[in-house]
Amino acid sequence: MFDFVHITFIDILDVLLVGFLIYEIIRLIRGTTAMSIFYGIIFLYVIWIIVRALNMKLLSLIMGQVLGVGVIALIVIFQQEIRRFLLHIGTKYVSTGRSTLLKRLFGKTNEPGITAEVLEELTGACRKMAETKTGALIVLRHNSSLENIIETGDEIDARINRRLIENIFFKNTPLHDGAMIISQDKILAARCTLPISDNINIPPRFGMRHRAAIGITESTDATAVVVSEETGEISYVSAGELKKMNSITELRLAIENSYK
Repeated sequence: MFDFVHITFIDILDVLLVGFLIYEIIRLIRGTTAMSIFYGIIFLYVIWIIVRALNMKLLSLIMGQVLGVGVIALIVIFQQEIRRFLLHIGTKYVSTGRSTLLKRLFGKTNEPGITAEVLEELTGACRKMAETKTGALIVLRHNSSLENIIETGDEIDARINRRLIENIFFKNTPLHDGAMIISQDKILAARCTLPISDNINIPPRFGMRHRAAIGITESTDATAVVVSEETGEISYVSAGELKKMNSITELRLAIENSYK
């Protein structure tokens, strides 16, 4: 008579939730120095399981104490990563009072869109700045409020206009340094400070603008457009992934798709 393992719906849900949490953690720390520490922790945990299975009591006791006390140490070591993880969950799945998770489940969205007129003004400004090699960093707000980011700069609250965008980023003007925050048809703020990504896999040729664009899109659902001051190259950044735009049409499609 064989005894089969009885698997319930709760067991399946439990495994799926654990898998989801591990996936989100790895996605956040992938490419950072924290990933090596994470591998070390997994290695020690596997060794502890093997030691317990072999009934090696002394070594099992020592490793159990180390791993138990290590939880406090991990909170200190992974302080920034834990903060990013909680911020990521809060902004991406339960963002500013709107349930992004429900939106994904039922296909509903409260996310502000972007009009053809605004898109034309924005991409027109990017094309001009690329031609003149004017460095720019533009953040497009989606569901995340970005209030803490806006507070670091100067509030503008003006309608999006290509000449205004070009003037703000014109070299040596008071507002050219830092990021511009855009929402719907408004420029909310300029000269804003963004979190810098600590991803060690970012190519050295990318400067602080690109690292800041990756940083803000890693921790929020915002997207960003970067114009390189050195090459005039336009890059589009979403969810920490940077992609070079080969044309203004490609940039337009990338921005449009981000609001769908």
